[in-house]
Amino acid sequence: MHTSDPAATKKDQTANRLINETSPYLLQHAHNPVDWYPWGEQAFTRARNENKPIFLSIGYAACHWCHVMEHESFENKEIAAYVNDHFISIKVDREERPDIDNIYMTAVQLLTGSGGWPLSAFLTPDLKPFYGGTYFPPEDKYGRIGFKSLLRKLVDTWHNEHHRITQSSEAITAALAQYENQQKSIGATVPKDILEQAVEDLSGSFDPEWGGFGGAPKFPQSMAIAALLRTYRQTGNKKHLLAATITLDKMAQGGMYDHLGGGFHRYSTDREWLVPHFEKMLYDNALLTDAYLEAYQLTHTPAYREVAAEVLAYVLDDMVDESGAFHSTRDADNAGQEGMYYVWTQAEIMSILGEKEGGLFCELYNINEQGNFASHEAYHTAQNILHLSGPKRAFAERKGIPWNEFAARLAEWKGALLEVRSRRIAPAKDDKIIVAWNGLMISTCAHGYQVLGDKRYLAAALRASQFISTRMMEGDHLLRIARNDTRKVPAFLDDYAHFANACVDVYEASFEVKWLELARRLTDRMIADFRDEADHGFFYTATHHTDLLNRSKSWYDGATPAGNSIAAYVLLRLAKLLDKKEYLLCAEQTINANAGGITKIPQGHLAMIRSIDFLRSPPAEIALAGGIGQSNLQKLLNSVHAQFIPNKVLAHIDPQEESARRTQELIPLLAAKSLHNGKPAVYVCRNFACKAPVTEPDQLNELLAHESNTM
Repeated sequence: MHTSDPAATKKDQTANRLINETSPYLLQHAHNPVDWYPWGEQAFTRARNENKPIFLSIGYAACHWCHVMEHESFENKEIAAYVNDHFISIKVDREERPDIDNIYMTAVQLLTGSGGWPLSAFLTPDLKPFYGGTYFPPEDKYGRIGFKSLLRKLVDTWHNEHHRITQSSEAITAALAQYENQQKSIGATVPKDILEQAVEDLSGSFDPEWGGFGGAPKFPQSMAIAALLRTYRQTGNKKHLLAATITLDKMAQGGMYDHLGGGFHRYSTDREWLVPHFEKMLYDNALLTDAYLEAYQLTHTPAYREVAAEVLAYVLDDMVDESGAFHSTRDADNAGQEGMYYVWTQAEIMSILGEKEGGLFCELYNINEQGNFASHEAYHTAQNILHLSGPKRAFAERKGIPWNEFAARLAEWKGALLEVRSRRIAPAKDDKIIVAWNGLMISTCAHGYQVLGDKRYLAAALRASQFISTRMMEGDHLLRIARNDTRKVPAFLDDYAHFANACVDVYEASFEVKWLELARRLTDRMIADFRDEADHGFFYTATHHTDLLNRSKSWYDGATPAGNSIAAYVLLRLAKLLDKKEYLLCAEQTINANAGGITKIPQGHLAMIRSIDFLRSPPAEIALAGGIGQSNLQKLLNSVHAQFIPNKVLAHIDPQEESARRTQELIPLLAAKSLHNGKPAVYVCRNFACKAPVTEPDQLNELLAHESNTM
């Protein structure tokens, strides 16, 4: 599979200012006739000097409708000429600058009641929004105003009724400030049963037939699955487990999953998880893999292990940079056609696999001559999306084929089809490295190593962590974006929080103390640069971020967990591991700073509720003593990872190493932890009160089971 140059097909056109950018999304627009500027003072100064409104367009490289609006409007010379005459146009990659996207997306949502990408916002020269929307077709149609008509109306209002522009911009700016004010929860506390409240709310929207929550389109809500699994573990209420497992089963069986190459597409356009938007996002595959790993620990269902392993194999094969860090996305489109890299006609399958094997494959994956999904695009005629009607093992059993034999034949079928697919033009890749998303995937690789035992996952986590710690840090300060030889954009809250959390995960997987020390350094910097000393919680931007209308806070989960939720989580983990009471206090204050919002809309704060659950459980403190190379220590460690213990911290010491005293000073949990009767031992503690050490896996399993039942 190859990565295409986003601007490669447009080299014959005159380049605009975006040609000097590194973002693949911005480079996709570098040959538009629109006179684009990147976000910055040059554009702002010109807008002020010429008294022109700013047209701000925000999107990302894998966004299908962003491509559509580009082709329809931004490549249209007539539209571009009008835009250039009357506006200063700024193009922003939301993945590079989520701070800008958050401000103006919130403004558009307050203005219109909805949002999405491409985001189209119109600003005064002092960056105040006065109008906005998302995708606009070039001409008026379907009762919707076209981009041409909208531009003319805005220009007319700008010149002839400017007071309306001023009133609108002031009103929207005031609404943004009020919105931020409403998030404050001074003096409030979160109810004790908030996790149960959250899953009850989820139950109200659960689809018992197809899994997931709500109707179409359906998004893979990994944080909801995590909440359901935790609630089942605590209460034993099987309806919560069923909601999680039905959702996991249906997602993995549906067309949203790439059954040949592994990995999940962004979301399903229908209730049945059949027809996805075909982009693949690093963060989705990290979060979903974690969900399948946790479900495997809890249920020991082989299919969950298989899905997790297949997704990780995909990521390591397709999403790893030569530096060891992880790329961001695979596009949905291929030569302007969505999903064509992934779909098949029945005739293609039969010609590759032959009549007998092809017939079985087509039956397994619901492939037929007419095509198996509806589409308004002519190029989708007779195409099929691979999807299952049930477990593969059940299919093999119905056909009377032993599972081992069937699995081997299935691997041969997939290999043959992948070889053919590899000769197609692959969708473009956004190969920029985003620290926050890398943090998510580093954590997932560390968890994958712990649960599945494959050393490749730990090696991948270590390589990516090493790249970020050496190439993306200036002292204790992080940068957010890397691509080729460029490092840029001061990091945001989610970059610090996710990477600090990843460093804790890498420590707990490798027991290399340097990663725990780095997590502490990053957390201290996060507190210094992002914390709101007055009202608590963390701002999304640091004190040194400039050119912004306001400083907002990240409370609600989106496609990824909210920045404040991960900040609280890593503070709580480090408070336990390092016995730092100031971290515990900071985490509690962060949680309580949005107690009102959490209580009002618990399903919008599921990642924060995970942190609350960690705070209140309390977590198991598991200390291991012995040499890493000793087989019995590894058996004990395997026993820990075979069980679903979501709220725990894990530490290790080798009493015979010269660094043992230093390790004990860093991690007080390890004080006085030693071998027991000359054997590697595990100490299971809560609030630093420890049970007697155990040296055998059976003893440890019994102890952990007892601890689970007494929570």
